[in-house]
Amino acid sequence: MARTNSDDLLMEDDLAAAFLGGDEELTAPNTNQEVAEEPTQEPAESVEDGGWDDTTDDFPGQLAVDVFETADKLVVKARTAGISKSDLDVSISDNILTISGVLSGGEDEQTTRWHIQECYWGEFSRTIALPVQVKEDENSVKAELKDGVLTITFEKEKTEAPKKIAIQ
Repeated sequence: MARTNSDDLLMEDDLAAAFLGGDEELTAPNTNQEVAEEPTQEPAESVEDGGWDDTTDDFPGQLAVDVFETADKLVVKARTAGISKSDLDVSISDNILTISGVLSGGEDEQTTRWHIQECYWGEFSRTIALPVQVKEDENSVKAELKDGVLTITFEKEKTEAPKKIAIQ
């Protein structure tokens, strides 16, 4: 098990093992015992060194949604603060809803160094298999963007109650 020079901090491998359940001896080291020296890992490159892994650019961001139903409607709500109507695309086909778009505004050419970057900027997409059958014609679906919340309301398909079949 690799430790940092201070032996009080866990290295990345130790943390991964702790969360994945692979290492049972992740207790604080006893300072009275000798600890065998192991090769230390090189620290990860910092942002300044260009050390960010850009593979996440291949996957669009996920859009958080709430889906609920009333007696005759199915409602999907998504927080879309900062997104204009023209940057949103909403479609439905075979009871599969797709909401996608682009959230722009995170780029600033004059930025020389990021200190914290938690906001997602770029493409996002969310595809949801709706939990109940809905009417997909444009007269039965209403989409509204208000105060940064996209609300899509569907009329539910009327389903007949199951018919009892007599067993002979």
